[in-house]
Parts: sequence; C-alpha cells; structure tokens
Amino acid sequence: QVRVVDSGGGSVQAGGSVRLSCVVSGVTFGSVHMGWFRQGPGKEREGVACISDDRSVTYYGDMVKGRFTISRDNAKSTVYLQMNSLEPEDTAMIYCAASSNAFSCLAAKYNYWGQGTQVTVSS
Repeated sequence: QVRVVDSGGGSVQAGGSVRLSCVVSGVTFGSVHMGWFRQGPGKEREGVACISDDRSVTYYGDMVKGRFTISRDNAKSTVYLQMNSLEPEDTAMIYCAASSNAFSCLAAKYNYWGQGTQVTVSS
C-alpha cells in the first residue's frame, strides 16, 4: 500500500518562509515523479512544483517561480518544498502527490496523494 505523508505547513507572515516535507512509502521512490499542488477555497487543485523521478526535470507554476524550490532525496524517500517570500495569495491547502505516469504537473496524472497541509500567510 502506497502512503504519502506530507507535513510542515503552518501560519506565517507575508515575506516569511516555510519548508514542507513529504515521505512516501510502499513504492520504489526513485521510480515515481513527485509534485506539490495547492487548492485554495473554491478553486481547482493546481500544480505548484513538480520534479521527475531522477531529479532531471522540474516544473514550477508561474505564480511561484523564483520563490519556491522543489527538491527530493531519493535515499530518504522524501520530497521537499521550500517556500520563500510568501504572500497572502499563497494561502492554501498544499498536497504532496506521487505519479507513476509520464512526467507532468497536472493533478489528474498523479496516483497517490497525501492528506494535505495548510499554509496560511497573513499580511
């Protein structure tokens, strides 16, 4: 059984930083692509940042380019999202997900999902 456990969210003031972590078990971590997605109130789930299984390819949503960094440690079966220069508009539930499909940052392509972690940015 594949488990995806994301953590690290919280409340922060605008301009601050948060680091999210996501641990995956039940699958060969080096064979899955990983992504972080967010879903704001009344909005569809959108790709924030994604990284390929071998770390050779990364994708960032336009709204986070230059502020967020995705990374992964295949030895620890963990993916990270470093979120800097946070803005109130970044407030959302953030989900970690794994994909055994071809690399993409579309939510529909991801098979396994974490429970989500809330990030709240106050002005």
